[in-house]
Amino acid sequence: MTTVATVGVYGFGLESFLEALHAADVRLVLDVRQRRGVRGPDHAWANAVRLQAALAAAGIGYRHHRELAPTTELRHLQYAEDARVGVGKRSRIELAPAYAGRYTREVLDHVDLRTVVDELPAEGAGALMCVERDPEACHRSLIAARLAAEHGVSVVHLRP
Repeated sequence: MTTVATVGVYGFGLESFLEALHAADVRLVLDVRQRRGVRGPDHAWANAVRLQAALAAAGIGYRHHRELAPTTELRHLQYAEDARVGVGKRSRIELAPAYAGRYTREVLDHVDLRTVVDELPAEGAGALMCVERDPEACHRSLIAARLAAEHGVSVVHLRP
C-alpha cells in the first residue's frame, strides 16, 4: 500500500526532523508551502535551500508542490481567525472551518492528486511537509485526507 506521512517544521530541529523521516521510511518530501522560508533562527534549517541540501545528504528526495499551497489570501483568512480566538500560528490546534472550506474549493478541488500519487515512492513513504506542528492545524491534513479517500493512500502523521 502506498503511504504518505505528514510532517511540520515546528517542534523539530533538523536532526530530529531527519530522524522522524527515517523512522517512517520517508524517501521523498513533498513541500506544500507557498513560501519556502521559516522565520527565526530555530527553524532556519527549514528554509528551502538548506532543507534541500540536508535532505539530499540524508538520501531523501525533495519536490515543491506550490499548486497545493494556500494562497496569501487564504493564509490571511486563517490568521484572522487565529487572532479572533487568541491563538498564534505556532499554537493553533485546528483549522478555521471557513479556511478549510475555501482551501478545498479554491485549491484542492483544482489539483489532480493522481500526479502526486504517481510520484510517491514505490518503497517507503512520501511526506507532505509544511510548518505547523500538528496536522489538524495545517492544510496538509486536508491533502492527506483527500489522498486517503480518493486514492487509497495510507496516512501517518509525524509529530515531534
